[in-house]
Amino acid sequence: MLQWIKKCPIPLIYLTVLLVWLYYAIYQGSVLAWGGFGFSMLLLWVRYAGKQAVYVCMILVFFACLFSYRSRTMERGMELNPPSPREILLLPDTIKVNGDSLSFRGKSQGQLFQAFYKLQTEQEKQRFQAQSDLLRLEIEGELSQAEGRRNFAGFDYREYLKTQGIYRTLTIEHITSVQPVKTWNVLDKLSSWRRAAVVFIKQTFPQPMSNYMTGLLFGHLDTDFEEMNDLYSSLGIIHLFALSGMQVGFFMDGFRKLLLRLGLKMETVTVIQYPFSLLYAGLTGFSVSVVRSLLQKLWGQAGVKGLDNFALTMMTLSLLMPNFLLTAGGILSCAYSFLLSMIDTDGLSSFKKICYESAMISIGMLPILLFFFGEFQPWSIPLTFFFSFIFDVLLLPGLSLIFLLAPLVAIAQVNPLFQLLEQIIRWVGSLTSHPLVLGQPSPILLLALLLFLAIFADKRQEKAWKMGLLGMITLLFFICKHPLENEVTIVDIGQGDSIFLRDMTGRNILIDVGGRVEVGKKENWQQRVSVPNAERTLIPYLKSRGVGCVDKLVLTHTDTDHMGDMLVVAKALSIREVYVSKGSLTKQDFVEKLDQLGVRIHVVEIGDRLPIMGGYLEVLYPSGVGDGGNNDSIVLYGELLKTRFLFTGDLETEGEEEMMARFPNLRVDVLKAGHHGSKGSSSPAFLDQIKPQLALISAGKKNRYKHPHQETLDRFDERQIKVLRTDEQGAIRFTGWSEWKIETVR
Repeated sequence: MLQWIKKCPIPLIYLTVLLVWLYYAIYQGSVLAWGGFGFSMLLLWVRYAGKQAVYVCMILVFFACLFSYRSRTMERGMELNPPSPREILLLPDTIKVNGDSLSFRGKSQGQLFQAFYKLQTEQEKQRFQAQSDLLRLEIEGELSQAEGRRNFAGFDYREYLKTQGIYRTLTIEHITSVQPVKTWNVLDKLSSWRRAAVVFIKQTFPQPMSNYMTGLLFGHLDTDFEEMNDLYSSLGIIHLFALSGMQVGFFMDGFRKLLLRLGLKMETVTVIQYPFSLLYAGLTGFSVSVVRSLLQKLWGQAGVKGLDNFALTMMTLSLLMPNFLLTAGGILSCAYSFLLSMIDTDGLSSFKKICYESAMISIGMLPILLFFFGEFQPWSIPLTFFFSFIFDVLLLPGLSLIFLLAPLVAIAQVNPLFQLLEQIIRWVGSLTSHPLVLGQPSPILLLALLLFLAIFADKRQEKAWKMGLLGMITLLFFICKHPLENEVTIVDIGQGDSIFLRDMTGRNILIDVGGRVEVGKKENWQQRVSVPNAERTLIPYLKSRGVGCVDKLVLTHTDTDHMGDMLVVAKALSIREVYVSKGSLTKQDFVEKLDQLGVRIHVVEIGDRLPIMGGYLEVLYPSGVGDGGNNDSIVLYGELLKTRFLFTGDLETEGEEEMMARFPNLRVDVLKAGHHGSKGSSSPAFLDQIKPQLALISAGKKNRYKHPHQETLDRFDERQIKVLRTDEQGAIRFTGWSEWKIETVR
């Protein structure tokens, strides 16, 4: 292998750069990637002309054919419309039970599906929780495409499943038969063994000890770890549970030393470690980070070091895991490995080496972290330094030993130590500040940041370059944090309202935050651990736009689908001032939530003005003390960039009539339709008086209330009022400097 590397016509890392450009150009059809690939090819052609370039082109043609074939296979998978399967092979290590919800991945007719099923009894739930066998289920169900992206910069579940080779979801109505299956398929056996280990740990050890054991040894974190998972994430140290270099090195080196102590020859040990690597990868779920670390370890033991090791690993991953660079986890893992390969720590003491590596990796990873999450937790650097010792030096070997001894003796007496660890994590979380929200860079801005950071790392000792590069990097981060444009966005939060406004100066207003309405009571075993709606929709969008602080939060009224997630939003972002109506303060539970916010509360009056975009939003309603319900909604009017907007909350006919009488000359261009387009709002007389040209409707897809109502849509159609609705188009955004450009997610 070393001889082949020496004979390669160009350095392997250059070839890898070309392959990464080619990868994104083919898989994503990116014009930017094609441009980067062409420019890189031109540079290499100038540097390595002649016969050497021909060899490189042959390698690139091979990978181009491979990428094209796999990309086309994925597209064909999305285009197919297979019949709903009558039976499915359940992969046990993908089982997830959350309350009365069961999800798993299964195979049928040569295809992989993501399946969902509502458990019927507590006994059925317990059976699936304890299940570790490969099962064949006879079912009645329906296939559908997964939900795509609904918000700008939002999570695209359909695309994520596509990277996993899954093109349809399966909703199971009935399970008519369950039969265990014997198999000789190695991958299926590994799935069963991994699940058996997780079930054994859950049944043998108490919480939270069992969660740390399944997480650090098998890469499995269950729904009962959701609270701590959120806390670790907010501190920026959730990566401590991402199995990669440290864990792989610990198990691979331990296995190697054990075999050598048993007297096996080095050559024999080298051969045996290959099936052991497959076993370990399977028991940890074949995550990209584990497979990448295993490959780097194996190439390292073959004598390949540094950037050559990284380059060969990337090429091998291209062959074994074709979608490895289409997920955030894959990109972050490979970027981390690349930075680690680039850092030169020769001549530094152990302590200085750790500090230098931590600082350089944090700075180098920052643009990529922002691209996916829009935020960075500065506390993650010292916390990683501290807790890495606990996790990698103490917990990993300790839990490994306890697991191996478990068939003989279950050592559960150490569980108080894990309870103490979680108390420390909560205490640290109470002391730290919000993450630093810097916004999500565009692909071009991301490349610019990475380029200038790389040049700075290379030229940091030269004073002539240093200040200029620092200024450029600061400017790029500023543009990421403060997009220099005005915006009005109807965020798609499902059934509810949330509207975000911001001007070029960074001043912002948020109208409502949404919230999930719970319907019906469930028994204890049916209760699900759920993520607040705002954490999936509103908060990620605001962070992607660089918003770490909401200047003014307007809560139009007290319905849960408008204000239910206000504490969740306040936990993630700073809020300076909250605007409410007088009537909303008659609701005790609402007042209690306001008290928990701990911010200034402004009770609105007609005529109050909220400055924005060189103008203002003016409060037109309510006039008195209402009941905090629909017809007590705060109504805001403003002329923004020569366009007249009216935001009506859940206002219905009664409130509309009062507004018509008070403001007979009111005219608008854009109406945010009241009450999600219900038939009791947007009355004919109201529409005839205000004469909107465009109506915006915020409603959940296939919501139980059947909003927007067809009668209301007919009213808009009769008056030739164009309608945009979040249930069909996703989020709706107005952006511009002097006039508006309208865009929707779909």
